[in-house]
Amino acid sequence: MSRYPHLDQRTQDIIEGSEEERIVWVLQPRWIGYTKAHDALNRLEWLMRYPPTHRMPNLLLVGHTNNGKTCIVHHFAERYPPTPPLDGEVRQMPVIVMQMPPVPDENRLYEEVLDQLKAPYRSRLPTGQKLFQVRTLLQDSKVRMLIIDEVHHLLAGRLEQQRILLNTLKFLGNDLQIPLVGVGTVDALRAIQTDPQLANRFRPLALPKWTLDDDYRRLLASFERLLPLRRPSQLHHRDLATELLALSEGTIGDLATVLNLATEAAIRSGQERIDRQVLRTLEWDPPSLQRQRANERVGC
Repeated sequence: MSRYPHLDQRTQDIIEGSEEERIVWVLQPRWIGYTKAHDALNRLEWLMRYPPTHRMPNLLLVGHTNNGKTCIVHHFAERYPPTPPLDGEVRQMPVIVMQMPPVPDENRLYEEVLDQLKAPYRSRLPTGQKLFQVRTLLQDSKVRMLIIDEVHHLLAGRLEQQRILLNTLKFLGNDLQIPLVGVGTVDALRAIQTDPQLANRFRPLALPKWTLDDDYRRLLASFERLLPLRRPSQLHHRDLATELLALSEGTIGDLATVLNLATEAAIRSGQERIDRQVLRTLEWDPPSLQRQRANERVGC
């Protein structure tokens, strides 16, 4: 029987490593499934199987900053990796994940697509020629889904710019007969709703903040199996779960950061488990307090 039944096999393989090896290991990206993430992945799979039509369904994945949206779409894209190009052919890319440019601009949108396709282009090329290049390469690369992260960046542009980019996305979806997936904060919903036709096609799927419920406590139990600590912490117990929720303010990204910091502290102290005392030694403030102090420093 394993000496560390509270850990999964991957973690048990590293648990006898040095302090530094374990601290470096815990910082590696890791996927933890949970109900809402599986709901989103199932919806994305449904879109991938949808037969081509002139009115493709789309998805808008909406949630607070640092609450796992980008992680979900990249995890999905890993299921459909690019295939190596054959002689004289372009490589096939079933799924493309790109970002909406920070300042919405049609030219920059095309360049983002071309960057993801690893296609050479000239920045000074006229917009129409870039569109032609994008359409041709998306077709040749057999792209079946286009995922646009940070859709809320649309609101950084003038109303005319927003309309141009929304029309461009609508055109690409119709022309290529592929589903579009938008990813962003609640502002992304507001951005899409400025175009009634797009708003009708984008079905929103929300990733709400975590609350002190069974799903959250199962999430903590899943995290614990991946933290290279030699003693069980029982993160899902109510007192620890409540304190971790307060420190992370309900976002999975901040929760992961807090647990990484706490794991390092528990390893370096020799305690080898996370408890409330360890949490209170961390140099960490909840996100809202971080924003408040940042605003005070700049005089806002």
